[in-house]
Amino acid sequence: MIVELYWQRREAAISQTAEKYGGYCHAIAFNILSDAADSEECVSDAYLNAWNSMPPHRPKVLRTFLGKITRNLALNRFMARTAQKRGGGQVPLALEELCQCIPAPGGTEKTVDDRALARLLNEFLASLPARSRKIFMRRYWYLSPVGEIARDFGMGESSVKMSLLRSRRKLRELLEKEGVLL
Repeated sequence: MIVELYWQRREAAISQTAEKYGGYCHAIAFNILSDAADSEECVSDAYLNAWNSMPPHRPKVLRTFLGKITRNLALNRFMARTAQKRGGGQVPLALEELCQCIPAPGGTEKTVDDRALARLLNEFLASLPARSRKIFMRRYWYLSPVGEIARDFGMGESSVKMSLLRSRRKLRELLEKEGVLL
């Protein structure tokens, strides 16, 4: 229904989006930026990007579409903000955790095209038990802090860390088996 409002170019699309998905988008931005004002600005920019994208794009799942836009905007803002100084927050921590099981910057293009890598990642995620997959996505897609994940799943932080470690090992094994240079 909200997507249809965008397609009709009705301003109510923005207010409906903010009402239904504002908290979700803000949580994504805040996990990356750790700053309420920057997060609010990212969310506003996400609404503008959604407005400019529809039409011609018609997302199948508006929540995912908005989450991806918000995440990308927040990551871009984070990278710009920390270009000249060492940043804090969840982004460098999560990336450091993944550095042992993600492809080298130039290696993937030589070994596997982007679609094949996306297929492998989707296969990997599908192979994980639901709880492990949700924990992995919360940490590495939404960049949620380990403590927050532990609280939300009713687990100890060490259990979350162990789940993430096992998942990263499985991902690394799969990518190495498939010949993806790490």
